[in-house]
Amino acid sequence: MSKTASPSSVESLFVTRIYRAELAEVVPLNGELAASCRSAAEDDEAGQDWSDEHGYTGYTSYASLDDLSWRFPAVKDLTKHIDRHVKGFAKILEWDLGGRKLELDSLWINVLDPGGFHGSHIHPNSVISGTYYVDVPEGASTLRFEDPRLGFMMGSPPKKAKAAREVQPFVPMVPKPGTLLLWESWLRHEVSLNRAETERITISFNYAWR
Repeated sequence: MSKTASPSSVESLFVTRIYRAELAEVVPLNGELAASCRSAAEDDEAGQDWSDEHGYTGYTSYASLDDLSWRFPAVKDLTKHIDRHVKGFAKILEWDLGGRKLELDSLWINVLDPGGFHGSHIHPNSVISGTYYVDVPEGASTLRFEDPRLGFMMGSPPKKAKAAREVQPFVPMVPKPGTLLLWESWLRHEVSLNRAETERITISFNYAWR
């Protein structure tokens, strides 16, 4: 009798999802959004001081302004589009929200100068985080996500150079103006070095479950 191999199967568990959309309908607002971001960077002294104190190469309103939708009509318009995509992402994640809702908790401007970067971090006290890309010059930073299991891999062998994207320990996302990226807030990520000759402008945000 000939021997036959036993049947086997492989399934993927505990999938980490990244949501990406190209907001063509918002791109016409990018000029106004960029002007709004630059205006905040010039006028927000508290944000300038915080950026200097924390080594942010450029400007962020992260710790200074909480009324961007009121200050800038284009930002208010943008948040309406973000709300819709966050709701869609929640459906993809198959979340049971019960009687509670996903609400925009914070939103801030990032104007990253050439040579700037943002080290690896997560977004505590929120459930969905994301970034909308306003101005992404050639050579500007990518957003790089880290496998959330990385700290538990102990003595695992390295991945092959041509390993599939979904099994790599670090995965870069290359955005363009109009790109919207969403992810669960516990997912560690970093902004790589801005190698462009001009600043990179983004608007980031967090959603809470309330």
